[in-house]
Amino acid sequence: MNLQINGEEKRFDLPEPATLAALIENLGMKSDRVAIELNRDIVPRDRWSDTQLNDGDRLEIVHFVGGGGDTSLEGSRFVILREDFGPRKSEQSRSRRIAALR
Repeated sequence: MNLQINGEEKRFDLPEPATLAALIENLGMKSDRVAIELNRDIVPRDRWSDTQLNDGDRLEIVHFVGGGGDTSLEGSRFVILREDFGPRKSEQSRSRRIAALR
C-alpha cells in the first residue's frame, strides 16, 4: 500500500484490512503521543482501529515528545495539523481542537 505521510510517499505492507491503528503500530509509535490527520480530517484516537486506509491516502502524523522545563517558547505561536494554537486563540477554541485529537 502506498501512502503519503507528512509529504513523503512511502510503501507499507500492512495486514488487511489496513487501519490507522495498524499503521501506528507498524511505525513503532506510541498511540498516546500521536495525532493523525487523514485526507485533511483529524481522526480521533478512538476511531483509529475502525478507520481503514486506502492506497494513495494522505496522512499528516504528529508525534509529541516531552522534555525539559524550558519555558523559552511560552506564549509562542505554533501550528499543529494546520491549526494555529497561538496566544491569540481563545482558550475555548483551543480546548475544542485539542479534544478532537483524543
